[in-house]
Amino acid sequence: MKKNILIIGLAIMSLNFFSCNESEKKEKEQATTDTLTTNPMKEKVDAFISVKLTTDISGLTEKEKQMLPLLFEAAQIMDDIYWKQTYGDKEKFMSGISDENEKKFALINYGPWERLNGNQAWLDGAGEKPKGANFYPPDMTKDEFTAFENPDKESQYTLIQRDAEGKLQAVWYHEAFKEQTGKVAELLKKASELAEDSGLKKYLELRAEALLTDDYLASDMAWMDMKTNTIDFVVGPIENYEDALYNYKAAHEAFILIKDKKWSEKLTKYAAMLPEMQTKLPVEAKYKAEKPGTNSDLGAYDVIYYAGDCNAGSKTIAINLPNDERVHEAKGSRRLQLKNSMRAKFDNILVPISKVVIDQTQQKHITFDAFFENTMFHETAHGLGIRNVIGTDMTVSKALKEVSTTIEEGKADILGLFFITELYEQGEFPEKDLMDNYVTFMAGIFRSVRFGVSSSHGKANMLRYYYFKEKGAFTRNPENGTYKVDFEKMKEAMTSLTEKILVLQGDGNYEEAAKWVKEKSKIDTELKEDLDNINKAGIPVDIVFEQGLQVIGL
Repeated sequence: MKKNILIIGLAIMSLNFFSCNESEKKEKEQATTDTLTTNPMKEKVDAFISVKLTTDISGLTEKEKQMLPLLFEAAQIMDDIYWKQTYGDKEKFMSGISDENEKKFALINYGPWERLNGNQAWLDGAGEKPKGANFYPPDMTKDEFTAFENPDKESQYTLIQRDAEGKLQAVWYHEAFKEQTGKVAELLKKASELAEDSGLKKYLELRAEALLTDDYLASDMAWMDMKTNTIDFVVGPIENYEDALYNYKAAHEAFILIKDKKWSEKLTKYAAMLPEMQTKLPVEAKYKAEKPGTNSDLGAYDVIYYAGDCNAGSKTIAINLPNDERVHEAKGSRRLQLKNSMRAKFDNILVPISKVVIDQTQQKHITFDAFFENTMFHETAHGLGIRNVIGTDMTVSKALKEVSTTIEEGKADILGLFFITELYEQGEFPEKDLMDNYVTFMAGIFRSVRFGVSSSHGKANMLRYYYFKEKGAFTRNPENGTYKVDFEKMKEAMTSLTEKILVLQGDGNYEEAAKWVKEKSKIDTELKEDLDNINKAGIPVDIVFEQGLQVIGL
């Protein structure tokens, strides 16, 4: 009997042994399969969360609804031009990619370079991204450009190309993209015929002419005068970020916007306060002697289409335009808050990030209202400070050269927070906890730094992060990598950083500005650990859009 029991016991042990081995074998096979099926490109694509760009269009008139297909078509053409400016032949490039995830990633980045990862090549054989994008010949040297005598070479609206003899020439955009700009002008004229708002009608007519001449002043002025429109259309060559060589050349883009009139009414009064805020800047009188335009306009919008430059990599959530200093002096600027995009980033990105990097006792201060205000007053703050170097006719952007946009974005960030603080202390926000804005501002640095430090915005974030660190505006818990804002020190740092930037701009101090950007535009080991923790949490890097006529119900 004992012998039988022993035999049975050995048999069971044997079965268990083989069962365990079989189980381990299957686990190893599965692990191998998982490793083999892991798709790094899919992971990169999945880091962007898809958002539907839509809004309630029931309040639009029939003619406004008829106008939208024309604007969508025009916006898509802006997208086509931008491809030519940033890369070249889109069709040839895309046809050479067979993997579906690579195709999706190519469309997110408008080419083979990863915009939110220092413009590193993600496609084999792509090489380094040209600093001058496709605005200049890839073999052009800076010495050659300096020696090139042409009054139009620094214009925002010219391409620098080689002629038949290999010499440099400046070609106006309306000539280089004649077919595309001609078509867009035609579409805008048709849209203007449908426009029932007189301001929108005039703007569309003048913008159509501007695209055919590369003279945008009149249409920019008309855009500033629009007050009662429901539909808005930002279109043309606008921002200079793509030109990392000189920051001269403007890239094409388009936004189609639907005004949120109730929210816009709430924001109107702040635009009138710019001259008063200018006098309160914490600098010597000479650095705040310029008068901001008093016709600046704050508005809230839902965006229903992004195209071109604004759609590449990270997505814009606010607009501050026009960029022309002549318009600023005469009329100020318009600051448009893209409410639906902003909300998508707040819910899907900023809130999850704050749970990783903000001290638990301060997470209650992460609010959408604070995020909205910080963004809104960032755009407002672009209209404050100095436009021309003191005692000269030279613009700050010309004086600070390739670092001008980094310093300007840094100015807007910190002056926006300064503006909010001043309003709070004047009693404009009686029910507000100012700590909400400070902590949300701090969390926002981590959201933006994830985009890397290749962009002007990314570099500006790093300048501010290290400045705050040096001034003790926050403390970091080394055990869990969370940050805690010190209210009083944050306020002091905000004030002194405001002064530092305004003085740099007013003096046109290129050497000091360039040195600062070079030294601080990097992510140290400690910050990298924190960003790694964010990435490990599976938080989206940014948003991508499902957009088009069908998405909005047309």
